[in-house]
Amino acid sequence: MRHNKKFNHLSRKSAHRKSMLANMASSLIKHKRIMTTLAKAKALQTFVEPLITKSKAVNNTVITPVVRTVEVKRPDGSVEKMEKTIHVNSSTPARRLVFSYLRDKEALKELFGTVAPKVADRPGGYTRVLKTGFRHGDAAEMAMIELVDFNEAALTAFSKKDTKRTTRRSRKKTAQDEKKEPAARSQRQRNVGDIKFSESTPAKTAEPQNEVNE
Repeated sequence: MRHNKKFNHLSRKSAHRKSMLANMASSLIKHKRIMTTLAKAKALQTFVEPLITKSKAVNNTVITPVVRTVEVKRPDGSVEKMEKTIHVNSSTPARRLVFSYLRDKEALKELFGTVAPKVADRPGGYTRVLKTGFRHGDAAEMAMIELVDFNEAALTAFSKKDTKRTTRRSRKKTAQDEKKEPAARSQRQRNVGDIKFSESTPAKTAEPQNEVNE
């Protein structure tokens, strides 16, 4: 029975599972595509996509001035409070939060420097899982997980595809369509009249030719 099993434990203890997902997320961010089992790929999706959302939720180039109160001790033992302006990068809290999950400085730099600007306009769904078959030996179902915006071949094919949409619902008629409608109706009636006239006219039969015997 799977009572209270809200996610796939992957047959591992909590610490082992978190370390494995952190390593897989770092590899995915660095290489943009990795091969693994289908179960691990689905678990990695739920782990890495919130981190990507956190990385693009802030502007990484804005330097925000922050005024903080600092206590300064005098030689006579008195304490004086002074205001000090500190320039802080607005992405620093987000970087620290993401680093607590990834624990990899190179992956963190790649995520905030390359991946976040690329997926800035995408509202979720940053990864794609593609099944690749079964593994020899234990027949485990294998899959490839990749970052959607870094698959140049798929993006090129999607841009060339015809984006014309069709619908079965009736569209609202414009004034220009209403002007064209009487002319089209008269043309259809004229075509129908031509068809009736041609049907009423008896078809000509070929006259038999006299055979000449030599």
